Amino acid sequence: MRAIFNGKTIAEAPKEDLIYIEGNWYFPLSSVDESVYEKTDTPYTCPWKGEAQYYNVTVDGETAEDGMFQYPDAKEMAVQRVKKDFRDHVAFWHGVEVTE
Repeated sequence: MRAIFNGKTIAEAPKEDLIYIEGNWYFPLSSVDESVYEKTDTPYTCPWKGEAQYYNVTVDGETAEDGMFQYPDAKEMAVQRVKKDFRDHVAFWHGVEVTE
């Protein structure tokens, strides 16, 4: 599967390496091009997953603000609920397209 922004593939991994949670495919962080994202200070806490970390995604001067997010310190009960540890995985939105 691939995550694409502004015509560029920014993440790619086999589907079996991804985790599907609440309508989002979570890619291993290691599959994301490190040159396209940077942390933001956007606050958000999910009631069952915990505190989120957001990232801006920038490709060729175009930015998807908070276009990537993860739960690096997800609650243990969330990991048990998903049945996989998703703490080192990220999901995309705000203009980042995920395709098979």
